[in-house]
Amino acid sequence: MSMFISRRSLLALSLASLSLVALAAHAAEAPIVIGYQTGVDPSKVAQADGLYEKAIGRPLQWRKFESGAEVLAALASGDVHIADLGSSPLSAAATRQLPIQTFLIVAEIGNSEALVARKGSGIKTPQDLIGKKVAVPYVSTTHYSLLAALKHWKLDPAKLSIVNLRPSEISAAWQRGDIDAAYVWDPALSQALKTGSVLVNSEQVGQWGAPTFEAWVARKDFAAAQPQALAAFAKVTLQAFADYRAKPAAWSAGSPQVAKIARLTGADPAQIPGLLAGSRFPLAQEQLSPRLLGGGTAKALRDTALFLKEQKKVEAVLPDYQAYVEPRFVRLAQPR
Repeated sequence: MSMFISRRSLLALSLASLSLVALAAHAAEAPIVIGYQTGVDPSKVAQADGLYEKAIGRPLQWRKFESGAEVLAALASGDVHIADLGSSPLSAAATRQLPIQTFLIVAEIGNSEALVARKGSGIKTPQDLIGKKVAVPYVSTTHYSLLAALKHWKLDPAKLSIVNLRPSEISAAWQRGDIDAAYVWDPALSQALKTGSVLVNSEQVGQWGAPTFEAWVARKDFAAAQPQALAAFAKVTLQAFADYRAKPAAWSAGSPQVAKIARLTGADPAQIPGLLAGSRFPLAQEQLSPRLLGGGTAKALRDTALFLKEQKKVEAVLPDYQAYVEPRFVRLAQPR
């Protein structure tokens, strides 16, 4: 083979090299797709202010989802890279060995999710739920909490008419009077509270032994390829939590922070301060503690899976769930 290369060949090689560089640059600049839900938390302010884009240095495409089931489908297909997911659907996804990792706890859920009975439904006590139509998004934290509450009350779910509705569908059904009660989060929760009363909330259900939480998860392939992006994402989120926890009283119904949360979630601004106060948003050291990413989260996922198996919502339970929890991105997010 000749050691000499023609000018035409050199030009072709140069153009090919430039094309490869252009393709790589395009891949680096392709948007990161982030799936979020309408739960109320301080990081919605950072999202509204564009702080994630600034920290990551890449275009982001935010996609709003109404339920954990929708998020799981998008994660499984690869349509989203990072997503906000409740503990019950997360446990189900890990049990089915979906290739995802929990890298940050968004909130330990309290009164921001609740079972509300509609006025005029005749529901005053848990026993009154028998024979009534109760709406809940299936494969969600509220679905898990509803089943746990019924177990605590020694009520057979089969004696209720439990219907699978998304939050927006719950709001519409509530307005029409088609349902008697709903276990849901904002903005549907705020709407229901205007003409309903709380029978139980997720803080109480957690005290009965079935706590729930919300987490940021990433596909494992994305986490391996983009660790710095996840670290930057975690850093922005943790700063938002720190800002809220430093001065929670400043996040009043008329504050700019609450206005931004309301715009993104559709929640009633008057309800947002109470919803924020009703959940816990862990800071970095709390995230890394044995209670959360340091072991407790994996245990909570397994405990949730055991309950879901008992309820015939999953077929089997893994021996260990630590493979679906990764604390290193919170460590990378901390100052050195």
